[in-house]
Amino acid sequence: MTGSQQTEKTFTVGGRDWNDVVDAVADLGSAEERIVVNMGPQHPSTHGVLRLILEIEGETVTEARCGIGYLHTGIEKNLEYRNWTQGVAFVTRMDYLAPFFNEVAYCLGVEKLLGITDAIPQRANVIRVLLMELNRISSHLVALATGGMELGAVTPMFLGFGARETILDLFEEITGLRMNHAYIRPGGVVADLPEGAERRIADVLDALPAQLGEVEALLTENYIWKARTQGIGYLDLTGCMALGITGPVLRSTGLPHDLRKSAPYCGYENYAFDVVTDTACDSYGRYLIRVQEMYESIKIARQCLEALEPGPVMVADPKLAWPADLTVGPDGLGNSPAHIARIMGVSMESLIHHFKLVTEGLRVPAGQCYVAVEAPRGELGVHVVSDGGTRPYRVHFRDPSFTNLQAVAAMCEGGLVADVITAVASIDPVMGGVDR
Repeated sequence: MTGSQQTEKTFTVGGRDWNDVVDAVADLGSAEERIVVNMGPQHPSTHGVLRLILEIEGETVTEARCGIGYLHTGIEKNLEYRNWTQGVAFVTRMDYLAPFFNEVAYCLGVEKLLGITDAIPQRANVIRVLLMELNRISSHLVALATGGMELGAVTPMFLGFGARETILDLFEEITGLRMNHAYIRPGGVVADLPEGAERRIADVLDALPAQLGEVEALLTENYIWKARTQGIGYLDLTGCMALGITGPVLRSTGLPHDLRKSAPYCGYENYAFDVVTDTACDSYGRYLIRVQEMYESIKIARQCLEALEPGPVMVADPKLAWPADLTVGPDGLGNSPAHIARIMGVSMESLIHHFKLVTEGLRVPAGQCYVAVEAPRGELGVHVVSDGGTRPYRVHFRDPSFTNLQAVAAMCEGGLVADVITAVASIDPVMGGVDR
């Protein structure tokens, strides 16, 4: 102590010297026993480039803070320099485990400003719901697989990713890509389902319950899994409401809040399904919710297959509908020769619309709106602002991963360092959505 100033001591841990650090801290006395540990941003259990700054006293976390921004891509700013249709290719890359939800939320906002929400073809809405529910399953499978792996259960990781592959194969067949699809488009979808896709989707849905059952058999009644998750990452309804938490974390408090029920979109009011809840307010309850939500998604997807009726998949207005009649040719997916012949040699109006839509983009009336969908992690909202031009004036996303990460301190402070892994896994953040 020099006057009123106290000299602080910093410890740099380089590996294999933990005992030296412990001894040095002990020499300082009880007044300075707390040390700060950086978990990440390269730590394997931080769900991407998340940095957790933990102040610990022994094995107890006394303060936990999140450091974000390592994956910042400037997607929201980039949207201001692309036309409305091109924006889909950007937003799909935010929460990269739930790309269809990003696309649907953005397109619903654009369609609301255009005033064509009710003009979207029924088949296009059914395809959107079908793909979102399949995407919900694939996202939850990653949450269960990585969460199990982080706590030492490697087999569920293999099983979870194996089941997810069957869904990604469907996505690749339908959209051409396993992830980052840019398949949902303002006014509908890019193209209709390929021939035979409905049968293959039904086959995957038939196989999924048994695959999910294997994961359940390994975890649900596993003594070690329950010991590591029950009572861990506790956050009650009051905490969720104060922090704006949504999704499985909120529903683990017993509140059945799901935008598919409370504010339906894309025709969700026509599907029969249950909102899964739990009352434990802990990581184990969130695990149970995600498992049951996958079964509910299978139920919805089956109803989508039954509701699929022949019809268009793009809004009828030729000034808004991106003109496309796609077929698979020798050089891959592209416009059919008949479609090209029509717009190039038969209809001057089609040629003009095609040229203006592709080069300039559609014009969206001036205004602003907020639209939200129920993504795998909670409420995914988009605030869209138009100045009447062919590009967005401003687009801002309310990503549930960003909001839910606020719960880390409430869940972890006062608990053990090992339980931080469990709590973060139960939030299931995706840093592409956090940083955008």
